[in-house]
Amino acid sequence: MNIEQYRAYCLNKKGVTEHFPFDEDVLVFKVLGKMFALSSLKKWEEGLQSINLKCDPDYALELRAEYEAIEPGYHMSKKHWNTIQLHKNEVPPALVKELIDQSYNLVVKSLPKKLQKELEN
Repeated sequence: MNIEQYRAYCLNKKGVTEHFPFDEDVLVFKVLGKMFALSSLKKWEEGLQSINLKCDPDYALELRAEYEAIEPGYHMSKKHWNTIQLHKNEVPPALVKELIDQSYNLVVKSLPKKLQKELEN
């Protein structure tokens, strides 16, 4: 997955916007104002592509045990976030998409019911 495919995949989801809230380097995707994915553009340019994604804590531990390329979230809550090192070519592309979907869904589930209903329409 290259940066444009990653960007398009995230933006194709309902209620998603992209931001640079920290600096001009960190691209953040939010669903109705809540962050679900982020990446350093500088790292992508350097060939060190990675994505931080929210994850169920138990599943996060399973993934870290199975894949060397999945680590506790860099600069994030280590319990709830993973960093997927795409440049290591270990994590299958289908799993990367599944993990993006799961991150999005976890954040949507944490939104107030009224906001969740907005996404259903």
